[in-house]
Amino acid sequence: MSTKATWEPHTEHGKLDSADRNKLPDSVYAFPKERKEPLTDASHVRDAMARFDQVKDVSDDERKVAFENIKKAAKHYGIQMNEKDWKELDHKK
Repeated sequence: MSTKATWEPHTEHGKLDSADRNKLPDSVYAFPKERKEPLTDASHVRDAMARFDQVKDVSDDERKVAFENIKKAAKHYGIQMNEKDWKELDHKK
């Protein structure tokens, strides 16, 4: 599996209900295959960073892609990330 970021900016922002989330493209999620952790604004990026280790039933390769997606979204929204590897967000490892 490629560890290249798949995230692309999207115009939906703020609190998302389930109907809103269903309309979002896969490319807006940290974990696109599972459609987990939408990265639609700075707040959601921070949430994805904090909840990274709570996402269940994903492989290490999927975590690598999610980390790259979070990094790309963080840069887009002006959030500084000090983590250099996905394992730094996975506090359970």
